[in-house]
Amino acid sequence: MNEFKDIEENTIPEETHETSQEFAQETDIAKISTNDIKIESRSDLPVLLPVVPLRDIVIFPYMMYPILAGRESTISAINFALERDKYVLLLTQKDHKAEEAETANLYEYGTVAKILQVIKLPNNLIKVLVDGIAQARVTQFRKNTFIDADIEYIFPPIEESTELNALIRQATKLFNDYVTNHRGVAQESLMAYENIKEPDRKLYYIASTILVSIQRKQRLLEISSLKEQYYELIDILSSEIEIFKVEKDIETKINQSMQKNQRRFIVQEQIRILQDELNDEDETDPDFMKLKEAIQKSKMPKDVKDKALEEFQKLKKIPPMSPEATVSRNFLDWMVSVPWKTYTKDNL
Repeated sequence: MNEFKDIEENTIPEETHETSQEFAQETDIAKISTNDIKIESRSDLPVLLPVVPLRDIVIFPYMMYPILAGRESTISAINFALERDKYVLLLTQKDHKAEEAETANLYEYGTVAKILQVIKLPNNLIKVLVDGIAQARVTQFRKNTFIDADIEYIFPPIEESTELNALIRQATKLFNDYVTNHRGVAQESLMAYENIKEPDRKLYYIASTILVSIQRKQRLLEISSLKEQYYELIDILSSEIEIFKVEKDIETKINQSMQKNQRRFIVQEQIRILQDELNDEDETDPDFMKLKEAIQKSKMPKDVKDKALEEFQKLKKIPPMSPEATVSRNFLDWMVSVPWKTYTKDNL
């Protein structure tokens, strides 16, 4: 593997010095970028860039994000960028499990980003802080020791209108609902969002924060109209919130069912305990003792006596004033009164 080249302190942009310690300790969390590419400077942006393949993530413009790199070709691409203008093209893999980065496995739309900082990690890994600059589309791939690509930039125009304002308002409302209902998204995201003023940065921040599939995020990145991006984003948020509602309904029904089963169990236990107490009392009831003794002393056949004792146990559990208790008691009294195994001589 290529030995990663140390970055001299004077090669790191001045504005990133204060993030050094924080970057070394942070997890993979996107942060709002402060970059501002002026209209007049866009023509100076490079159109041939080294490609950094991404797994399981789509990085949007105006977002700073730490990424891990370990493949030899990726490190070569990063080294190449560091020796030039530090710009790279971030492209997401279609199949995140693929070990080797092949052009056929890369989406053609991605984000041009600038490398702000690099830190060496154990096991030949490096952590790279990138700052998203703009959407871009690949017009041609090239491959040497790493993949690079000819690109064309996509800068969705921002045209103030009533429709755009309405879309932003709707997206904001849905994003609030989304964060409020999603346990995996920090509530602090809403405070960070409130500080963003530009329509495109608002959109990219929401897109970076929500936890949806790579395919849906990639679709958003490939749209070149800001209004259409907002329509797509609103559709994503609406779908997610609808799923939340269904999940909540399911969770409510499960909880209600569990509570119902728990109440049923408690009532059954109370009934069982009460019956046990009543049975204990019945064991000392003279009338019941007399009936049980009569059954046991009778000359009934064994199978008949077993049936009578079973009916006796059932009788003890039946409320005394119920019609069923009367029927059961009469049946047992009749069985006891039958002269089992007592014979008379037939007069024929």
